[in-house]
Amino acid sequence: MTQETEISETLRAVFDHIDAHRDDHLRRVMDYVRHPSISAHDIGIREVAAMLVEHLTGLGFEAEAVPTSGHPMVLGHRSDAPGKPTVMLYGHYDVQPPEPLDQWVSPPFEPTIRNGRIYARGIGDNKGQHFAQLLALEAHLKVTGTLPCNVIFLLEGEEEIGSPRIAEFVAAHADRLKADLVVTADGPLHPSGRPIVTCGVRGMAGFELVVKTGKTDAHSGNHGGTMPNALWTLVHLLGTMKDAEGRITIDGLHDPIRLPTNAERAAADVLPVDVPGYLADMGLGRLDEPADRPFHDRVMFHPTLTINGIHGGYGGPGTKTVLPCEAIAKCDIRLVPDMTPEQAVACVRAHVEKHAPEGEVEVVISTSGMLPSRTQLDNPFASAVVDAVRTARGNEPYLYPSVGGSLPDYAFTKTLGLPAFVTPYANADEANHAPNENLEISLFHDGIRTGAALLDRLGKMSS
Repeated sequence: MTQETEISETLRAVFDHIDAHRDDHLRRVMDYVRHPSISAHDIGIREVAAMLVEHLTGLGFEAEAVPTSGHPMVLGHRSDAPGKPTVMLYGHYDVQPPEPLDQWVSPPFEPTIRNGRIYARGIGDNKGQHFAQLLALEAHLKVTGTLPCNVIFLLEGEEEIGSPRIAEFVAAHADRLKADLVVTADGPLHPSGRPIVTCGVRGMAGFELVVKTGKTDAHSGNHGGTMPNALWTLVHLLGTMKDAEGRITIDGLHDPIRLPTNAERAAADVLPVDVPGYLADMGLGRLDEPADRPFHDRVMFHPTLTINGIHGGYGGPGTKTVLPCEAIAKCDIRLVPDMTPEQAVACVRAHVEKHAPEGEVEVVISTSGMLPSRTQLDNPFASAVVDAVRTARGNEPYLYPSVGGSLPDYAFTKTLGLPAFVTPYANADEANHAPNENLEISLFHDGIRTGAALLDRLGKMSS
């Protein structure tokens, strides 16, 4: 990557403005996350979408909450710089449910500062991070009255329930989403505190294996040995899908996988990893099999098969000698390029047909799924994003070919053909999706600087 760290006079003035308004920015982000926007429960969604439209309109954007068959998308445009790139800033204004409430030290929607951190639901994932981007836009406008590049702001209201409509929305509104690149501020920094730039995410396919062997549960003595046990059927079937050495043994699942490029392989190999520290933090005695697989390869370049939960029979107190007639396993497969949810589930169905007793197991698709996404490391905008992060934070970011989680980047990379990058602003222990979600105040301010540097850096390029 090109080592460009010189800061222009304009960007210095923008940084000075950001530094001078730290207290105001902190107050405003705390007010923002005070408003619940829980997509799973349809709480506060439209109210927060309206707040965002008002905010974008106040920044001179053409903005609206665009209806969908679910929760609205907040969409804003501002074109100040003919001939300069257009960046789409993607984020999501919905948050996870806050339960279990009794594990929060302070109420989830009453933002509280403790030990240099803001504690609130959504402060890290993702309201605090995209609010930092909004404040970066505002800083440029306050200092210069204009933006150095063109900006589309797209905020989704259903990311925390799997982004079921993002691909449909992007395809239907492609004419309003004409950009040169997409940047998402989401997720955590490296555990060392060093910034990262991510060029890819894994996809996901979710499914359930539903076993039914009889019309009712039965006495395990009277019918044990004659009636098939649904839980044993399920356990044996699952055992044919992944072996003890960690190999997924579903025929055809790996066929479409695209091997990492030499550049991706090299980028993964230089990433630091403290395996003993990871094991200690997670309370683990070992890494999952295969034991010889490099740490970062596990989450970047390989699919996974996860049993999320098994349900059936009796698990309550005491003894109940029941022979269960039904059992369910919830599972997910994380996908790498060029796998698809449809291909993965088709392979699961074929495997079940081959290995399960006839007519006893049904495969039920439990999520709409997400395609994996990968932007090439040599994309011209990759160096610009890396340089912006370096300029704002003062140290070199780690470049990740991919991360293990899933975001709907495929809607941009595959439907629109755009490069997509993720620039996290949050601390590694942000506790997103968990009680006591938090964001370090210093990292929130660094995020505003990073957003401002990105706009400045893109303004030096031609579209």
